[in-house]
Amino acid sequence: MHLFILVLGLTAGGSGLFLYKALVLNFPLIPRARTNLWNVEARVTFIARNRPVKVSLYLPRNSKRLVIMDENFISRGYGLTTTNQTQDGNRQAVWSKRKARGQQSLYYSSVVRQAEVKEPVARLKPPDTEFPKFEGPYLEAAESLIADIREQSADLDSLVAELMKRLNKPQPDSNVALLIGKQALPAKKVEVAVRVLSHAGIPGRVVQGIRLVQQKRDAPLLQWLEVHHGNVWKSYDPVTGEAGVSDDYLAWWRGTDPMGNIKGGNKLRVEIAVSINQEAAISSAIERGRIVSPFFVDFSLFSLPIQTQAVYRVLLLVPVGAFLLVVFRNVIGVKTFGTFMPILIALAFRETQLLWGIVLFSLVVALGLSIRFYLDRLKLILAPRLGSVLIVVVLLMASLSVVTHHLGLERGLSVALFPMVILTMTIERMSIVWEERGASEALQQGAGSLVIAAIAYLIMTVSYVEHLAFVFPELLLVLLAGTLLLGRYTGYRLLELHRFKALVKEQP
Repeated sequence: MHLFILVLGLTAGGSGLFLYKALVLNFPLIPRARTNLWNVEARVTFIARNRPVKVSLYLPRNSKRLVIMDENFISRGYGLTTTNQTQDGNRQAVWSKRKARGQQSLYYSSVVRQAEVKEPVARLKPPDTEFPKFEGPYLEAAESLIADIREQSADLDSLVAELMKRLNKPQPDSNVALLIGKQALPAKKVEVAVRVLSHAGIPGRVVQGIRLVQQKRDAPLLQWLEVHHGNVWKSYDPVTGEAGVSDDYLAWWRGTDPMGNIKGGNKLRVEIAVSINQEAAISSAIERGRIVSPFFVDFSLFSLPIQTQAVYRVLLLVPVGAFLLVVFRNVIGVKTFGTFMPILIALAFRETQLLWGIVLFSLVVALGLSIRFYLDRLKLILAPRLGSVLIVVVLLMASLSVVTHHLGLERGLSVALFPMVILTMTIERMSIVWEERGASEALQQGAGSLVIAAIAYLIMTVSYVEHLAFVFPELLLVLLAGTLLLGRYTGYRLLELHRFKALVKEQP
């Protein structure tokens, strides 16, 4: 029971962390995945009149799905101040200069990423600003419209949907026509909707923003409706009145004020350009993680130096090879030299590639084994014998590198990267098994070690395995749980079924 509880805890912990990183932080499940981000630029142009100039511009702000990052302000000779929270809850930049003359240009640029973030607490409060009250015939029209939509709605969502339906009719009734006026622009309809809802005691506001598209030089401003309900602001489509707006809508500011204002100049114009870009999904996930869960990212492998990360990209593959070794030894029944030696051989194959690795490994071990048998005649004790074999292995590796280089086989130079101690211990272990159990047993264990090393190499070099092991190291907890379960396996090994076939009796 203790083992099963431990296995269940390890599996739940590893799987939970994996799902959190994959679903919440959006860490990619496949290597070299790409994700979208948007470059947004606002260009402010105006004519200065040779006097002090002050230009204000609303700035975009974070939403539940989009995050503003890497903001830059470009201006020549202008002072800049930014406010993160104006009286109406908007962000604003203010450029100022003692004296300016002629055509002027100011720029604001930022990078927009997708991320799930919490709404700021300040946004949960209903607005303090009030729209001008309806008077005279406008008051009668608004109250009549409110009475009609309340009669044909059951809740807030249906009420807003019915209101927008009436405001967007091609041939509106007399009440709606009076409230909208002659210019039935989309912005005017949203403003009227907010005023009507406010008159009905339902706080609302106009949201000004843009749509993030693939490429747009002069992105138009869009308006949609936000209504305060409970403790949150709910967005509504300005055409259909349905709750929610498209995920690619970027809110710029709230209210009906113009996007920019100027003092000391005229002919102010603001142009917004949008372009889509792509970056590695893992980089985007890390940046998103710094926003959503900075503690989680700061204490992850991605906080380590690049060189250290490169080491762990290889080191984290060792448990994968160890699990494969457990399966091959305890379930299938393959014989090997020791427990970790095949895995270390597989890591060496990463430098030489598989075919050359097997050839060079077999050649060095065969030559070293012959030298080891010769040393037996000298009756050496263990430590000097191992030291002698190690020296011989180094000389063999150096000789093979020189020979393969002159033969034009540059891959043979990688033999120098083989772990010398592993080769030495392999030769020593094989010679002992040869003496104690015979040549057949020694060759079986040698062949089994090479087979497992080759299979482990093929699996450990799969890009998906490398990616999952490094990006989601918590999956090693699940691997540990599987290894613990295999540690209690006492059944037949697959290769032993043939060996004990004679013990099976046929049932009458």
